[in-house]
Amino acid sequence: MTRFLLSRLAQALVVLLLMSLAVTVLLALMPGDPVDMMLAGNPRATAADAARLRAFYGLDQPWWERYGHWLWAALHGDFGYSRSYAQPVLAVIGPRLANTLILLGLAMALSMAMALPLGIRAARKPGGWADGAINLLCFAGISVPVFWLALLMILLFAVELNWLPASGLGPIGASGWRETLPYLVLPVGTLVLSGVGGYTRYVRSAVMGELRQDYIRTARAKGVGERRVVWGHALRNAALPVVTVAALEFGALFSGALVIETMFAWPGMGKLIYDSILGNDLNVALVALLFATLTTLAGNLLADVAYAALDPRITFREPGE
Repeated sequence: MTRFLLSRLAQALVVLLLMSLAVTVLLALMPGDPVDMMLAGNPRATAADAARLRAFYGLDQPWWERYGHWLWAALHGDFGYSRSYAQPVLAVIGPRLANTLILLGLAMALSMAMALPLGIRAARKPGGWADGAINLLCFAGISVPVFWLALLMILLFAVELNWLPASGLGPIGASGWRETLPYLVLPVGTLVLSGVGGYTRYVRSAVMGELRQDYIRTARAKGVGERRVVWGHALRNAALPVVTVAALEFGALFSGALVIETMFAWPGMGKLIYDSILGNDLNVALVALLFATLTTLAGNLLADVAYAALDPRITFREPGE
């Protein structure tokens, strides 16, 4: 187990290193000069001022030198300075990361809480009216583009009915859940409606496969109740592919938060990446994209560990040990 974890951590470091290099190259190829954007609103700025700013942010160096300096500083815990927010990058990312984890954690928990009973209900009687209705709802949720669903939610609940706020995190100075909760409803609801269909399909397929196994027929022949057969036996084994998909989907959700957070002006990592790229805030864009990659890698590792925890037949030992 320890060797496996160390191996995966080493692989993750290599992926992060390659990702940081690729993102640096792509950001260097972007059009526009960050210093010109900074000085655009200052008519008194001179060429000497622009040169000093370029030297201060390292923009007078080729990208490979900037990357080398950034990497060396990052290895010592310094991830750079945000030009747009005038503070260290980690101080900018910390609150945004917490907001994104709250948003995606709630969406994931609610989606799984709905998908489990719906998927099991559909799997118990495939081809029945309930299975048909659940499949129809699943396909509708999967087929609707998330940006269109977000617009529909805003128009209906914020504009027409005026029940919920359309964007933001809450009023200025708000710190309690009571003030923040109304602002979570629409983005979380959009993520749940767009994701629950896929999870339900995975649960239905996995449980239906287990219900056809011999050990299920044996349990029923011994007089075990149907509820225990489904929830105690079939679902435990069916949880393996479902856990894998959920762990992988969390990483995908983190990366896909760009659309939801931008549309609902939710101050999370997705909106931070969008704003930093538009504003040529290269340090913030680089570190935020690395956090998104790290979340996907952590999801993969979590899926592997959950596999071993749920199925004792799975081991991390190398062949021959």
